[in-house]
Amino acid sequence: MSSNPALVAAGTPTSARTLSGIAYGAGAGALWGFVFLAPELVGGFGPLQMSAGRYFFYGLIALVLIAPRWRALRGHVSRSHWASLFWLALAGNTLYYVLLSAAVQMGGIAMTSLVIGFLPVAVTVIGSRDRGAVPLKRLLPSLLLCVLGTLCIGSQALAAPASGAGGRQLLGLACAIGALVSWTAYAVGNARCLARLHQVSAHEWNLLTGLMTGAQSLVLVPLAFALEGASHGADAWMRFAAVSVALALLASLVGNACWNRMSRLLPLTLVGQMILFETLFALLYGFLWEQRMPTLLELAALGCVVMGVLTCLRAHRRVGVA
Repeated sequence: MSSNPALVAAGTPTSARTLSGIAYGAGAGALWGFVFLAPELVGGFGPLQMSAGRYFFYGLIALVLIAPRWRALRGHVSRSHWASLFWLALAGNTLYYVLLSAAVQMGGIAMTSLVIGFLPVAVTVIGSRDRGAVPLKRLLPSLLLCVLGTLCIGSQALAAPASGAGGRQLLGLACAIGALVSWTAYAVGNARCLARLHQVSAHEWNLLTGLMTGAQSLVLVPLAFALEGASHGADAWMRFAAVSVALALLASLVGNACWNRMSRLLPLTLVGQMILFETLFALLYGFLWEQRMPTLLELAALGCVVMGVLTCLRAHRRVGVA
């Protein structure tokens, strides 16, 4: 994997810069946590429909916002940028959300959170190979805490599948693993693209990603409603549209903007840890939806997650990266 000097330069923040990056990461996690709840809110609609609806509106909003600045921006976006935007939109948005929605509907929020909770481990391990990154050896305590925490989060869900549908649970687990792989590729690729961009802001890159994702949704719409074309009443369609718009605006537009800003403030090894906030908020929203308190295992998992982030921060400060 090639080293990235620009990422190193961006990865030597002051303490205030680090705190700002963490705040943006927490904001992104709070907004992205809603994507785990959305499949439960519109359970009558399939994963393809949910992805098509969310990203159609994301593309539409991005088109409106980018139109006034398009003339000045288009000269800075090359063919290679568009190629990067295509696969980033596919890996981080379209394919990821199809797989995540299917995982939630077949395996539940807790199990899906378990698998997606391994994102910090995957991204941090990959980021540790960048020049100037914190050595993996110093990150081992944090990574072990992350693994322990995510295992605690999902142990009950995996040990006692809902409704006894073992085959459905396993298929949901496979979809969650696919979502993990897809978003890991996006997180690493997006951070490195942002590090190389000098004339395109993080917000503009988010809007360009939205345009590309919206274009992909146009291909997905006829496929989604052909394969998952169950009949729904007017109330169900209104709820589906409202959830799609909310996800497009809050999770895709604002959440991605927070994430892109954070990616320019923190090194990739620390970027990976910030994904833990998504898991935390997804669990919180899941508990509220199910109207229950967390179990002892789940509380232990939350403690491991928090300690994992703190130990990662300490490792970065020791080597002067944060």
